[in-house]
Amino acid sequence: MKKLLFFALLLPILSSAQNTYPRVAGHVGIVHPLVAFSSDGTETNFGSSYRVGFPMAINVWKTDKVGFSLEVIPTIKSENGSSKVYNVTFHPGILYRLTHDLTFVGRAAFETNGRYGVTPVFNQVIKRNKNSNVYIAVPLPIRFGNDKPSSVGLNLQFGVSF
Repeated sequence: MKKLLFFALLLPILSSAQNTYPRVAGHVGIVHPLVAFSSDGTETNFGSSYRVGFPMAINVWKTDKVGFSLEVIPTIKSENGSSKVYNVTFHPGILYRLTHDLTFVGRAAFETNGRYGVTPVFNQVIKRNKNSNVYIAVPLPIRFGNDKPSSVGLNLQFGVSF
């Protein structure tokens, strides 16, 4: 009876020792804004100018399903034969794993160009490796501010999470 009581008291300690949460992860990638819609009209990438972003993030998973992410995206714009970093987006958000390979990320957005908003993101793992995953994501930026009309966009992101 004493052994049974001992194991009954020890079991919660042993099971929590095997829990790997919170767990720190991250990702790096490349994001291409495809199109943005506003009352000023439709703006597409790959036309008179080209923009490309380089997202990098630290993710802290609280459980297998829920976590917090802080992503930073410097964006380069090439236009008329010159290029420059024209914006940096600070993107804190909540991670919610829908399935083993599909995650929804609800991000707030604060841009150095004066715009702000939210970015819902759907992230799909397309290849699992031992220490990393290759993913594709669809960010849908919704932006306000800086004396410009509200806009909704569609982006395509590829990257590696680790």
